[in-house]
Amino acid sequence: MPWSFSQHPSARPADLERFLNHLNAQTELFDPTRPVTVARAPGRLDLMGGIADYSGSLVLQMPLAVAAYAALQRTDDPVIQVASTLASTIGDTPVARFDLAELAPAAGPLPYDRARALFARDAHEHWAAYVAGAVVVLHHRLGWRPERGFTLWLDSQVPAGKGVSSSAAIEVAGMRAIVGAFDLQVSTRDLALWCQEVENLVVGAPCGVMDQMSAAAGEAGTLLALRCQPAELEAPVTLPDDLEIWGIDSGIRHAVSGSDYGAVRVGAFMGYRILADLAGLPSTPDGPGRVSILDPYWQGYLANIRPETWAAQYRDRLPMAYSGAEFLARYGGFTDKVTAIRPETRYAIRVPTEHPILEHARVQCFRQLLLARFSEAVGQELGALMFASHASYTACGLGSDGTDRLVELVRAEAAAGLYGAKITGGGSGGTVAVLGRRGAGAAVARVADRYAAETGREPIILQGTSVGAAAFGHGTLMYA
Repeated sequence: MPWSFSQHPSARPADLERFLNHLNAQTELFDPTRPVTVARAPGRLDLMGGIADYSGSLVLQMPLAVAAYAALQRTDDPVIQVASTLASTIGDTPVARFDLAELAPAAGPLPYDRARALFARDAHEHWAAYVAGAVVVLHHRLGWRPERGFTLWLDSQVPAGKGVSSSAAIEVAGMRAIVGAFDLQVSTRDLALWCQEVENLVVGAPCGVMDQMSAAAGEAGTLLALRCQPAELEAPVTLPDDLEIWGIDSGIRHAVSGSDYGAVRVGAFMGYRILADLAGLPSTPDGPGRVSILDPYWQGYLANIRPETWAAQYRDRLPMAYSGAEFLARYGGFTDKVTAIRPETRYAIRVPTEHPILEHARVQCFRQLLLARFSEAVGQELGALMFASHASYTACGLGSDGTDRLVELVRAEAAAGLYGAKITGGGSGGTVAVLGRRGAGAAVARVADRYAAETGREPIILQGTSVGAAAFGHGTLMYA
């Protein structure tokens, strides 16, 4: 091949050859006299935890076999150029260009509100914010700005809009390529947290941190265990040999930036603010619509409230809903830094608050069961926890007809070895995670076939696992 590795990455996943073939088809993108730095980050399947990540829950995530690759070549031009094989397939501009002086001004880091406006000026180039936004965040975090520009090409096989973290995969792969090409010293944890900042502060999507941590720190063949307070890795969990995990795409597009996800998140943080007031915790203003709370009880996270404490002391004292205007007038604001309360909106409070409290307990129980000696009864208990998590999503308003139907079809295959299923990630469509007995793939295929026959949608079945960006490292390509 014309482009080949002069320095191999630390790991060689099964899709590496496919990526090289795609890269070698990009005949006009890169200068053959200069090296190309390569990084990779996988999508993830959210087995348990999901939207409770922004409330401090333990989450269990499987890095998928499908991944995003980023290939970066430094140039002499003062331009950041980002290209993507995926953008043109969804109607976006396949190559986006930004002046280096715009993204990383010599006078100092570009304020995040100006960065959002810069990337929002052309809707067909907004996708590039997920990658080029790393330049803005690295300027803020490290004081780093490149003296000259670069070209970065993305080749992602992670299905977009399916709830398996396609955005985090390209964020992490892109930032890891920049870090490698410019020899920046960034820990895996910081890289994931800074990629979350790209999505929260530059893109403007209020995601939690589990997606970026899974893409960065995931290990093939294990579940990443992350306590999101804010991003504390715990010992990875090896799936028992008796069990297998699949993802089934509902064909309904999911978006973290969607209004349902945002409203549920706002409701949860409003609930925490009310609980803090009920517990007598002191608060101080921290900007428009925001407060800081001195919290020695729960350290600022709903997940640290014990379910029995919630049920006995607080649940019935929280309103079912509150208008934004009423809430701001009474409580002054809340602690979330990446969403805002709309005065004209009426938010559900009690249910979004309860979800992370109970989900954290479910995930802890789920992990303990995975670590126990496996039996059929254990498989059924694991499945029951997944079904309960799915029902809680639905109660929050984050279900969909398609994902609900897939979960019911999985439930109907219990005799064939399928134990449980739940909607993943931000909900409102996307993918369903399925847990079953190893070798029960035929039952999963029947679920997908029946769903296709009923809905006319052709679901993708996701299976397999691979390394995260840290384990992959980065490689260097030279033109032969």
